[in-house]
Amino acid sequence: MVVGPTGNEHRRFSDLAEYFAAGDVLVLNETRVIAARLRGRREPSGGAAEFLLLHPARSARYHSDALRWVALAKPARRLRAGERVVFENAGSATVVAELSDGLREIEIASGLPFEAFLAKAGTLPLPPYIHNDSVQAQERYQTVFARVPGSVAAPTASLHFTPELLARLASRGVEIVRVALDVGLGTFRPMTAERVDEHAMHAETYAIEPPAAAALEAARAAHRRIVAAGTTVVRALEGNIRTHGRIVSGEHATDLFIRPGFDFRVVDAMITNFHLPRSSLLVLVSAFAGRRRMLDAYREAAALRYRFFSFGDAMLVLARSPQAGSP
Repeated sequence: MVVGPTGNEHRRFSDLAEYFAAGDVLVLNETRVIAARLRGRREPSGGAAEFLLLHPARSARYHSDALRWVALAKPARRLRAGERVVFENAGSATVVAELSDGLREIEIASGLPFEAFLAKAGTLPLPPYIHNDSVQAQERYQTVFARVPGSVAAPTASLHFTPELLARLASRGVEIVRVALDVGLGTFRPMTAERVDEHAMHAETYAIEPPAAAALEAARAAHRRIVAAGTTVVRALEGNIRTHGRIVSGEHATDLFIRPGFDFRVVDAMITNFHLPRSSLLVLVSAFAGRRRMLDAYREAAALRYRFFSFGDAMLVLARSPQAGSP
């Protein structure tokens, strides 16, 4: 679906290049999802146990040599400090500390290098509403330009891109810029507060290389259109400029919660999927496009049997709502 200032169009994602012009900037999140879901057996009971690795215990960013991790534990009530979980022919993990909200600090023991351990013991953490853990589903849950490991969820709006489409965009004179935001608990954690402004976001880390920062600043100075591929890119760019006043390279973190009234200073258009109700992602898109325009678009999408959620269809929002940034 193409959401324009005067109405909606219904196109295929392969038609995306038709909505770009020479000089436009497309920003991609080149994060790569790690095999963060570890399923094993508790010792000595043999009961099933699962950890979802979130980030190294001593760092918010992924490190391939980290052995201590913060993880979601299941069943948390049985995974107390000192409990050991064994992963067949790969190694084990011991609960070092009990944290809040079902989180645990764990220490991994394996004779394998960490990434080899993940390849053997872990799987990509597909969302719970995807009841298909096949090799094909795992392969699809990774963008074609995924490069920087560290995410526990895919930047799903970018799952639609193909090498051919990226080449077609480049041939039209579109500048493609890449950043890397590690998608974590902050992105997929459901909103449970009664009021939107009471929801607290978990911080997520991101990195912007110097050439990417320079390209984005040049585009802003020249008033060229910047299109974000996904809400993760929106959060990285808007969080960066909110902190620094301009796009600054380096490794950063943001707990920015974008909600109606937010002043967008970088992103002029965005590509996004259709999101779950009561999610911070839906609030972000509504802040960008306008709540009424989003409600109308979702009703139309549902009537036309668009597919929702991670492996679903996409939306291109061509312009910010006139109300974005107003109180």
